[in-house]
Amino acid sequence: MTPTFSRYLRKLPKRTQTIVLTCIYGLFAGLVAVLFHLVIHGIFQSTFQRFAEMSTRAFVIGSFLTIVLSSLSVGLLLTKFCPGASGSGIPQLKLAFWKDFGWVSWRVVWVKFVAGVLSIGGGCSLGREGPSVQIASGVASNLAGLLGEPKQNRRHAAAAGAAAGLAAAFNTPLAAITFVLEEIVQDLNSRILGSILLASVLGAFVVHGIIGKQPAFEIAAISSPDWRVYLLIPVVAAAASLVGILFQKTTLALRNKRKRFDRVPLWLRPMIGGLITWVLGITVFIVTTRSGQPGSLGVFGVGYEDLSRALTETFDWRIAGLLLITKLIATFACYGFGGCGGIFSPTLFLGGMCGVFVTGLFGYVFELDTSAYVLLAVVGMSACLGAVVRAPVTGILIVFEMTHEFSLVPALMLGALISSAISRRLGHENFYEAILLQDGHNLDHVIPPRDLRSWQQLPVSAIATFKVAQTSDLSPDAIKELLRQYPYGRFPVIEDGKLKGILTRAHATEALESNLQPVLEPAITCIPTETIRELQFRLIESTTGFVSVLDRNGGSMIGLVTLHDLLRAEVSITKEGSDDR
Repeated sequence: MTPTFSRYLRKLPKRTQTIVLTCIYGLFAGLVAVLFHLVIHGIFQSTFQRFAEMSTRAFVIGSFLTIVLSSLSVGLLLTKFCPGASGSGIPQLKLAFWKDFGWVSWRVVWVKFVAGVLSIGGGCSLGREGPSVQIASGVASNLAGLLGEPKQNRRHAAAAGAAAGLAAAFNTPLAAITFVLEEIVQDLNSRILGSILLASVLGAFVVHGIIGKQPAFEIAAISSPDWRVYLLIPVVAAAASLVGILFQKTTLALRNKRKRFDRVPLWLRPMIGGLITWVLGITVFIVTTRSGQPGSLGVFGVGYEDLSRALTETFDWRIAGLLLITKLIATFACYGFGGCGGIFSPTLFLGGMCGVFVTGLFGYVFELDTSAYVLLAVVGMSACLGAVVRAPVTGILIVFEMTHEFSLVPALMLGALISSAISRRLGHENFYEAILLQDGHNLDHVIPPRDLRSWQQLPVSAIATFKVAQTSDLSPDAIKELLRQYPYGRFPVIEDGKLKGILTRAHATEALESNLQPVLEPAITCIPTETIRELQFRLIESTTGFVSVLDRNGGSMIGLVTLHDLLRAEVSITKEGSDDR
């Protein structure tokens, strides 16, 4: 059926073909994102919410067993099947979009789905939106493969799937469009804007048809803010931004330490984050129960129930402060120890509680009504998310669409301005870029420029490889070991710290067979600051299709560039152009 459909599809005009494919990607991506949401909600409702309606003892025991078993299952899934499926998924998708031309492995999709529902539905303090984007994009990428698209031509599918997935996860089609363009494609004027827009609308239609048209959050009626509220907007936005930056720095620090912590097996580490969340969540539940309020479950899972209460009724600012601290610790513990889930929901929660807490403190100075609390909580949500993600347009739109309150927009814009200024002052990268850098992926080496002229002016260091298999010993045993250990066709030969020449695999094999000293090809060199245009001429001179990168003229070798590296990067530019159809 699929090959037949694919043949008919290829007979359509190019533009019609793109529209049909986008509709397929958008519908299937939206469906899987909604399914992901419903399964998470079902698991959380049948465990934590059900236990909360019983006695405190039943809740303590039931929640403990749930979070331990789910965290252990997640750890085993990630370790045995796909370690790359941990975390939010958006950094990994961004890397796949640029480095692998939009190809996402099917294994990543199913492991992310199962581990995500177990982790988030099982109570870990993480969000569902990041995984929804990666899963939906992966489904679209694999659908493209079934319909005949090669691996190197999946960017259109990946971007469309990501937009549909986020639109379905949050019921926010406009924010989905801007997020994919701002964060993944990194070009608000991209030629695939039409496909992203269409897929986002289809994702919204799917969630409207299955779940309903209601916004993600109902909020109390907001009256026109007076001067006191506008005076507090910068204060709340600044405080929420600082919370977001603190979350990013602590999460990255813990994640970095966890990667070097060998005493605890990989499969056991997500449970550490789960246990920390359980201790904090139980504490908050008991404290709120004894204060005469409904037991709070905000530390567990996405926490939207408590956030919704803060947006619809008078919420105790002291409880908001307690939730702010405990949710912050629980989230960076879950993410830092390798859990499977995103950061959208936690940062929105942290920002909202920060807004309520700061407003409560200033309530001793100003007389503030419920409307002020709600508006400032919403400003905190947008500012905290904006500080972490560094996508200000998305931060404004996502909160506006989640509440359907147009009157919030001026306050959100002011908050976004403060958030953007503070986050750029205190950090160089957003959360996703920092994750990739921590894992050794520099996007500057992966994302191509928009035109060939700009590309040719980039330095050689943008495409060079700095982990080089080299040798200084040309004895038969050393050559045999070199050929056995590495599958490469060429090896730099270093003598007295200087580059002597290039040993090819053919010459090495010939030398072993004849028991003679191997012949070395002459080394063509460059320095990191030379342009790619200059490098192209060096590659033409090279008899091996191989240029060695020296730290300075006549200096030591620090890297290399092959003809394959250059062609791969240039194909990336042409593919970007063809995918932006």
